[in-house]
Amino acid sequence: MLKNAQVIMRYGPYSSIGLSVEHRTYRLEGLLAVMAEDGHQVFLEKIEDWNVVELMVNEEVVFRCNIKDLEFGGDGKLDPLCREARIAVLNAY
Repeated sequence: MLKNAQVIMRYGPYSSIGLSVEHRTYRLEGLLAVMAEDGHQVFLEKIEDWNVVELMVNEEVVFRCNIKDLEFGGDGKLDPLCREARIAVLNAY
């Protein structure tokens, strides 16, 4: 299990409630909180792929999901995708 990893969180733009398509971090808050709780250092990187979140460890994508599937705000503890991402990062090597 990998602890205190450097994680690159790549995220694309998405549209929210009919607003324009932009890079927003509101849906990443829970994922960021889960990574910080495990002691990982997270670097945010904007990408041009719409609706995408990728977590990279050691230059390898270990987790990928649709950004709209993440819960809005919160601490990520009840979000099943945050739990899945946490396990993927811990199992990275």
